[in-house]
Amino acid sequence: MTTSLDASVSVTDIPGLDPTPLYTPVAERSAGGLPQIALPSGHKAVHLTRYADVHKALTDPTYGRTETNVEGGPTFFPTTLPPEMLINLDGQDHSRLRRFVTADYSANAVAKLRPYLDEAITRSFAELRAQERPDLYTAVLDRVPIELTCHFLGIPVEDVAYFRPHSRTIQMALHDDVPQLVEDFFTAYNYVADMVAGKRPYLPGGLIEKFIQGRDETEPPLEDKELVGIIFTAVVSVDQNVLSVLAKAAHVLLSAPSLWQRAVAEPEVMPQLVEEIIRLVPLGRMSTFPRVAHREVVTSEGTIHTGDLVYADAFLGNRDPEVYENPLVIDPDRKGKRHLQFGYGMHHCLGAALARLEIAEILGRLVREFPTLELDGDPADLVWDEGALLRRPTGLPVRW
Repeated sequence: MTTSLDASVSVTDIPGLDPTPLYTPVAERSAGGLPQIALPSGHKAVHLTRYADVHKALTDPTYGRTETNVEGGPTFFPTTLPPEMLINLDGQDHSRLRRFVTADYSANAVAKLRPYLDEAITRSFAELRAQERPDLYTAVLDRVPIELTCHFLGIPVEDVAYFRPHSRTIQMALHDDVPQLVEDFFTAYNYVADMVAGKRPYLPGGLIEKFIQGRDETEPPLEDKELVGIIFTAVVSVDQNVLSVLAKAAHVLLSAPSLWQRAVAEPEVMPQLVEEIIRLVPLGRMSTFPRVAHREVVTSEGTIHTGDLVYADAFLGNRDPEVYENPLVIDPDRKGKRHLQFGYGMHHCLGAALARLEIAEILGRLVREFPTLELDGDPADLVWDEGALLRRPTGLPVRW
């Protein structure tokens, strides 16, 4: 059965959904004739906005990330990140670490988490039903991803109160208190480092134990700092990124009754609906990390020269009218090219399969078990966290 939407829903119909970009447009074009932006660091970057150009940049291994992660380098962040993190590595250094973890984050591997995920959702739904003033965000969305992360990695759940507040600060990456940001970053980073060094316990059977025990399988064996970089990304980024997209996806469905009703009538449409929402919803106020071109590349609008700084804007590429008809319309029946939200190439999001599983399962259970769920208030009144990599509502009061 196919239920037509009562009326098409555009992202412009959802209050607060689209962010204000962190960059500033620059009137002057690059030497190759391409549009430019200014990053918060003050550096100018070529701005790619068409799907084909963005896709080409993301899949081209000759673009470099390493040289941007230096003091005074071009960045959206107020400080540098440890060089051993996957997002900062290029070439063989990146490939070596990526091969070590890829199988554990594949769709087949994360599918094994479904029974535990279902248990976590059931517990969170009980909490939602018990709340005097039900808040979908605090009872369900903020709880399930971190519970699954702890189970998957082997992190004691009692440690969450210690490290997770720092994770939020790290992903916000605000420029107004850099010393506090650095302190929070290294509190969370050293938490992971202590587990790798055997100074802090982790639970048996999780990925942390597996990675530490299997570190000699690579050539050369993984160093402590490399293990820390891998696990830190899983502890902080995967959890927070899933939560951000999940919260905004729930906000979209609850702010657009026709989409919610479609999902209630046809629960099987949820995976496609989630994919379409992901296409249109960025994580934060930036969509990719800046890269340096190591060769000349011809694009649809001009030429990228060797040494040019490039910002491949997946957010705008996902709204390219040459690729997506009526690109701002949220259409769960849309066919065509895969979106750019999880990236492509060597920096394709490590947690993409996990994110898809969690978001589709949580929202799918919601429409089945709370078919009359609706926001308890005006969606325009929601309060949002506004950060570089983290942008989401801080609460979703509901009724049914």
